[in-house]
Amino acid sequence: MAGFDIFDTIEELRSKDDAFCVATVLRTADATSAKAGGKAAITRDGRILGHLGGACVQRAVRASAQEAFASGTPKMIRVKPSDKVVAMADSDGVQTFKSGCPSGGTVDLLIEPYQHAPRLVIFGESPIARALASHAVLTGLRVCLPGGSESSVDFVSFDPDDVTALGVEPRDFVVVASQGQGDGAALKAALETPARRVSMVASRRKAQVLCDRLVAQGLALEKTKRLKSPAGLDIRAIDPHEIALSILAEIILWRNSDKSEETSHDEKMA
Repeated sequence: MAGFDIFDTIEELRSKDDAFCVATVLRTADATSAKAGGKAAITRDGRILGHLGGACVQRAVRASAQEAFASGTPKMIRVKPSDKVVAMADSDGVQTFKSGCPSGGTVDLLIEPYQHAPRLVIFGESPIARALASHAVLTGLRVCLPGGSESSVDFVSFDPDDVTALGVEPRDFVVVASQGQGDGAALKAALETPARRVSMVASRRKAQVLCDRLVAQGLALEKTKRLKSPAGLDIRAIDPHEIALSILAEIILWRNSDKSEETSHDEKMA
């Protein structure tokens, strides 16, 4: 690994549109090839870039990285000889993994997930869509707009006919703001993403009519139940920028509520 620099590797991973974890060796005891301060990056597909020790440590790191990806929170683990492991966690609460390596050493590691900000995928080129995009970048969301609707380094362009290429995740947000321009196709594409939160700039009645039509065409009814319409909090918004702010306020509420639910779940599991 001549010339390898973990910080260069981390910076390169950050420039890509995917999550990764950083594992740091905190402490070692007895003979082990891992050294305190050692770091490695773990990609979503399980590649370990850097040196953390032998195969036993690597297996534990890969398993823990997957848990950290799912929870979005850092965690500390301990890899120790099998004959010294008596429970899934030591008395100090650190999760333990069995090691069959002949060295017989113990390694403590910190696994830290790195995730980009959630995406906000906006369908439509209406004034509300453009206003929402402009305001959303100020909150740190990664804003995705249909190709050709805006020209700015602040936005990611996508093809409305191939949304899967974006790699939308459940934690992302999708807003349909087409306002009469291809509403049915935009709503169908939005509801077919795995995003947990989908909203539409439309009356409740119009959204229901469109959903019923999509279900009749074969879309699963469960997918339509995620739709929130009208989009946004009721702040008596009138012009496009006010409506955009109401939508963004709702998204921020959802985002922070989701974080609170994850924290509460982690505390119950601890």
